[in-house]
Amino acid sequence: MYVVLDIETTGGKYNEEGITEIAIHKYDGHKVVDRFISLINPEKEIQPFVVNLTGINNKMLRTAPKFHEVAKRIVEITEDAVIVAHNAQFDYRILRTEFRRLGYNFERKTLCTVELSKQLLPDAESYSLGKLVRSLGIPVSDRHRANGDALATLQLFKLLLSKDLDKTILKNVLRNETHGELSPRQLDIVEALPSEIGIFYVHSRDGEIIMLGKSNNIKKRINQYFINSGPKARKIQKETKRVTYETTGNELAAVLKENSELIRNKPKYNANFKRRLFSHGLYKSINEHGYISLTAQKFDPKKNAIATFNSLIGAENFLYAIRDEFQLCNKVNGLSQAKKECSHYAESKCLGACIKKEPVERYNNRVEECIKKYSMPSNDILILERGREPGERCGILIKNGIFKGLGYFSLNHQINNVHILESIITPMDNNENTRHIITSYLRKKRDIKILELKS
Repeated sequence: MYVVLDIETTGGKYNEEGITEIAIHKYDGHKVVDRFISLINPEKEIQPFVVNLTGINNKMLRTAPKFHEVAKRIVEITEDAVIVAHNAQFDYRILRTEFRRLGYNFERKTLCTVELSKQLLPDAESYSLGKLVRSLGIPVSDRHRANGDALATLQLFKLLLSKDLDKTILKNVLRNETHGELSPRQLDIVEALPSEIGIFYVHSRDGEIIMLGKSNNIKKRINQYFINSGPKARKIQKETKRVTYETTGNELAAVLKENSELIRNKPKYNANFKRRLFSHGLYKSINEHGYISLTAQKFDPKKNAIATFNSLIGAENFLYAIRDEFQLCNKVNGLSQAKKECSHYAESKCLGACIKKEPVERYNNRVEECIKKYSMPSNDILILERGREPGERCGILIKNGIFKGLGYFSLNHQINNVHILESIITPMDNNENTRHIITSYLRKKRDIKILELKS
C-alpha cells in the first residue's frame, strides 16, 4: 500500500517551517482507496515568496484546522503504507518535525519519485516535477498546490511502476527503517542545533572530533549527514555520539575558522584538510614594451601571486572584469592574440597600450591601482562583518598584510583602542589559504565595511 502525498509550507528557517496544505492519496497499486486534502493553519506567518508561489495566504488559513487537529487522520491514512513523494526527503522531514512537536515519533518507509525517475527515465532533461510531468504528457493543474502536485506525482508513480518490469528497482530504492529516517537519538541531536551559519563539530563516544565543517545552516547540514546513505556517511552516523557547534554570524568568519580548525584538529573524516584551496593565480610581469602584464597561470608557490582562484576560468573571468573596470588591454594581458590593436581599442575601452599608443607610465599606474585594490591589504585594517547577535560586530584583523585572527565586539571603544582590540582577537594562522579566503571574499563582496586602524 502506498500514500502519495504533497505538502506546502510557510517557508523560513530549516526545521522551523509550518505546514499550510497537505494532500494524501492512498493507492493500493491499482486504484485510490482513500484521500485526505486540507489546508492547515501553521500558526505562523507565510513567507512572501511562498505566497506568490502557491497563492496561499495568511487570511486563507485563519479558519483552517491546526496540525494537531488533523494529526490522527494523517497517522491513520498512512499506517502500514509507504510514503511516496517527489523529493520525499523534504515532505517526510516536515511531517516528522510536526509530529515531534506533538511528542509523537512518526516513522514510515518512503519512496522518492525523483530517485525512481533518475533510474527509470535516465534521458529526462529535468527531474523537477513540473518539467518532468510535462515532458511525459501528464496533465497538471494547480501547480504548487498540494493536491495538484500530489495528483501529478500519483500519475508519475503509476507510469514508473509500469516501467519497472522486473520490480528490482522498486525493491532496491524502497527505504528501510535506517535509510532516510533519523533515529530518536539523531533527532535529538538535530533538534538542539541552530539554523544559523557557523562551524559544527561531530564527536565520537570518547569526545574526539571526527569531522568538522562550515555551514550556512548547521541544523540542515547535520540532518543531511544523518540521512545520507553513502558508505562514508554510514560510518559517521555510526560513530557520532554528539554534535557541538559555534555560530559565527557571517560567512567570512566561518570559512576562516573552518580552515584554521581543520589544520589544528585533523579530523579523520576531513581527509582533505591539508589541501590548497586554489589552483591558479594572477601574476605580474613587464612586457617587451614596458607595460605591466597581468596573466592567469597555474599556481606557482615560487612566484608572488597578486590574487588566487579556484580555476583558470575564474582567473580569466577576473581579468576580463578588471579590464573593463580599469580600461586595461586584452593584448597586454594575454587575452587577445591580435597582431595589431585589440578589439576593445576600436570601442574606446582600451586606450592603446596594444599598439604602444598610450604612455607606459599612465597605463602602469592604472594597473598598480588595480593590484592594490585586489591584493591582500598591506596596511592595518579591521574587516567588519555581522556578529552572532544584534548589536555585535565581528572583526577580522590584518596587520601589515598579515592575517592575525578574528574577534567579536559590542562596544565601539573595543574597536577604536588597538590594545583592547588585539586582546579580544582570537589568534589564527596566516597561510596561503587564509590569504586566498580573505582576498576572494573582498573581491566578491561589495558592501564590506573596512576600518583603517591607527596605532
